[in-house]
Amino acid sequence: MYSKKYFIANWKMNGEPKDLDRIYKIEKFLKNFKKKFNLNCIFCLPFTLLGLTNSKKISVIKIGSQDITASSIDYGAFTGSVSAKMVRQLGCKYAIIGHSEIRNKGETDKDINKKIEFASSKNLKAILCVGETLNEFKNKKSFNKVKSQIYSAFKDNKRHLGNVVIAYEPIWSIGTGIIPKKTYLDNFFNKIKDLIRKDFKKNIPVLYGGSVSSKNIYSLKNIDCCDGFLIGGASLKTQNFIDIIKKYYI
Repeated sequence: MYSKKYFIANWKMNGEPKDLDRIYKIEKFLKNFKKKFNLNCIFCLPFTLLGLTNSKKISVIKIGSQDITASSIDYGAFTGSVSAKMVRQLGCKYAIIGHSEIRNKGETDKDINKKIEFASSKNLKAILCVGETLNEFKNKKSFNKVKSQIYSAFKDNKRHLGNVVIAYEPIWSIGTGIIPKKTYLDNFFNKIKDLIRKDFKKNIPVLYGGSVSSKNIYSLKNIDCCDGFLIGGASLKTQNFIDIIKKYYI
């Protein structure tokens, strides 16, 4: 496991410019907290807020985008699309790629593969989301699904693996409050880590996502081989997010 844990906030389609004050409050907390504990804290914001964060107010927290285009060109006639270069110019260091909510809108494995390549080429770290549906979980096809997603994402991208963080998010857990059992997650995380070590000769951080909250972080903190968390709804409230970090370490 990585000693430096990841706490990644995904605000999804939420937030106004005034809400950036929440990030500044968390930054203030982290500056004191990091004297004792070493961690990575990333806020993945909607496009409307990227570039609005005051670089003078944040140094511990890094900013990420929630997606990038699969097009290889930086600028062009792609209405509604935003390139890796564009978000990098706005100060982003990370980009979520392959989130289930975007896959559901038609994003393909090929698109995800390209996005990882383009993110890395612009010095963006990719947060690759993988996970299975409830039906796949019930039919014991979870690992085969995740394995397929990882293979597709990393095909011809092995040179970029140092720029990737994997977030395992069971789709049936996102926003439901339902968390897989610890024994299941222990086994699942070990299988993902073994797969990456054996087939790609790399050690890559693997995070858990899906209904993470300050109420269940005590149980989630003990998952074997888990390097951190991708946090959705609980990241929208300042104290909730701070409590997740506090309860993880204290």
